[in-house]
Amino acid sequence: MKRLSKNQECNIHAGTVISGKWNHNHYLIIKRLGSGATGTVYLAQSKNGLAALKIGNNSLGITSEVNILKRFSKVQGKSLGPSFIDMDDWIKDNECYPFYVMDYMRGEPFIDFLKTKNKEWLGILIIQLLNDLDHLHKAGWVFGDLKPDNLLVVGPPPKVCWIDVGGTTLIGRSIKEYTEFFDRGYWGLGSRKAEPSYDLFSTAMIIINAFYPERFEKKGDGITQLERLIRSNEQLNCYKSIIMNALKGKYNHAAAMRQDMIHTMQRRKSEKTRKGEKVIKNPPVKKENKQIKKSFFRGMETLVIVALILFLYILYLINQ
Repeated sequence: MKRLSKNQECNIHAGTVISGKWNHNHYLIIKRLGSGATGTVYLAQSKNGLAALKIGNNSLGITSEVNILKRFSKVQGKSLGPSFIDMDDWIKDNECYPFYVMDYMRGEPFIDFLKTKNKEWLGILIIQLLNDLDHLHKAGWVFGDLKPDNLLVVGPPPKVCWIDVGGTTLIGRSIKEYTEFFDRGYWGLGSRKAEPSYDLFSTAMIIINAFYPERFEKKGDGITQLERLIRSNEQLNCYKSIIMNALKGKYNHAAAMRQDMIHTMQRRKSEKTRKGEKVIKNPPVKKENKQIKKSFFRGMETLVIVALILFLYILYLINQ
């Protein structure tokens, strides 16, 4: 019996039953969910319901991820990601495949969720993400490979969650895994040392990526290129000062960036409310008919209600 080499990938077909060598638990593979540096994740049926099973090509990598998952699945009593369920080996054709099982989190990919929602939801999800990062950093860890691909929006109510902890690194060490677009080293804006500001740079790039889903390559001076793109999008430009501070490493703590996001959203909410009041106080003198007037006020009523809901949601987040 031998273990897989790091270059070998385990491809498993739907309907395959994974049986643990040591714990004797059985998992029916339903479909492939995705893959990462240490292995492939599958949706599986366990005796207790649906679960996510990650089977790897690197025993040390799998063990490391399990240890991380166990350590920060409950950081200061707060669940930051999927809970660990089981770890074992699967023997097939004299090959040993290490795997672990965690909660399956039903939800929508981060970018897909935003495509169908008002862009105000981006600010709400980023505030949630920064709150979780603050807890993680205080526990001595940096997420590392932070990107929309590793984020899932679950709910209701909508809540952003992490789904891959493979890049999580102890503060002070070198980042283990990264994706160029979200890596400050690639953009020439910092080192790959694991520190809170590394995650906050990635968070800023997630905001940019939400408005520019087609990721682009660095051309010339990184910060100049990014600032130009921010300015060219009116909605993105509302977050310009926050994004630029994060890109330049001016935030040392996630809580500071989160507070700025909250203030920005509150200010935007107030501006929208004031604009709505002005329109109501100064209606057009000429009306084509009563139906237009009714539709107008219905629209303004909806705007005010939406703004109020967002404001109350932000207050809820502040108190979390």
